[in-house]
Amino acid sequence: MRAARFHGQGDIRIDEVPDPQVGPGQVEVTVDWCGICGTDLHEFLEGPIFIPAPQAPHPLTGQTLPVVIGHEFAGVVSGVGSGVTGVAEGDRVAVEPYYVCGKCAACRAGRYNICRSLGFIGLSGNEGGFAERCVVDAQWVHSLGDLPTDVGALVEPLAVGYHAVRMSGLPEGGTAAVFGAGPIGLVTAACLRAAGAGKVIVVEPAAARKAKAEGAGADVVLDPGEADVPDAVRDLTRGVGADVAFECAGIDAVLASAIGSVRPGGTVVNVAIWGHVPKVPVNDLVLSEISLVGSLAYCSDHADTIALLADGKVDAEQFITGRIGLDDIVTGGFRELIDNKEQNVKILVSPKEVLS
Repeated sequence: MRAARFHGQGDIRIDEVPDPQVGPGQVEVTVDWCGICGTDLHEFLEGPIFIPAPQAPHPLTGQTLPVVIGHEFAGVVSGVGSGVTGVAEGDRVAVEPYYVCGKCAACRAGRYNICRSLGFIGLSGNEGGFAERCVVDAQWVHSLGDLPTDVGALVEPLAVGYHAVRMSGLPEGGTAAVFGAGPIGLVTAACLRAAGAGKVIVVEPAAARKAKAEGAGADVVLDPGEADVPDAVRDLTRGVGADVAFECAGIDAVLASAIGSVRPGGTVVNVAIWGHVPKVPVNDLVLSEISLVGSLAYCSDHADTIALLADGKVDAEQFITGRIGLDDIVTGGFRELIDNKEQNVKILVSPKEVLS
């Protein structure tokens, strides 16, 4: 079958790879759609980062590059291994793309997203969503019910936003500020709206992304080039500050602004993956007893995220800004997102057909 594989920095190829084999406790998914993630872009530009380099095989898969990439995917079950219940051929499913050890302290505590040996399907081995078919352990497939699989491919990034909102401890009717209106910032704003936030403030300088923020659920969009953001947030909250803020940009000045925008005793959730060691204004945390919380991916969040979509509380289709075939993945996908990032949110790739 055909699959897009990462061979090294800037080197993604469409390769012929062996058909996957379904083992006991596993499910084969024929992939309909797979989204290109910001993590994929970082790997393309700077990697290998999370993708295991030749001298450092992943501890769970034992594999190194080249690997099949793509972790935001959904499709139709096309094979079921022995011992699998609750899923049948023909079911539409989204995949929670993890490899976990199941043995470390985090896994034993049910926080498998911070497994000490954590890996991702589509980054850490031979299985991935930019392939015609993918075999995963049955525990990682989630039924979409009547939802279409293009929407299903948005479940993974939406679950990132949903998990961050859950980690924030947002009080009912509280005020939230989201810093950055890229894909993760937009889905976080959408999940905040679905969670019943009283006011959602999005901070973003780019005009195209500011326009998208309004559709995602922002009540107010602030341009940091036009306003002192912490002062503006306090003006919008009767001098108090936001209850929670979300750093979705990975920029030192943005993190400082997020810390300065929450109320005393408030919470800042870091959602971004940083490309450098950040400078954190720790005294601002201490003097206002602000909690800085890390949020990584998702953990037992997919079912609830799918329910939000099924109930119409989140409109995921607005985030789909392009659909391409596998042969166009570099030019029409990766390069498009890198060169025109402000115009795009999520480009979906179909591994099984050629799209014009």
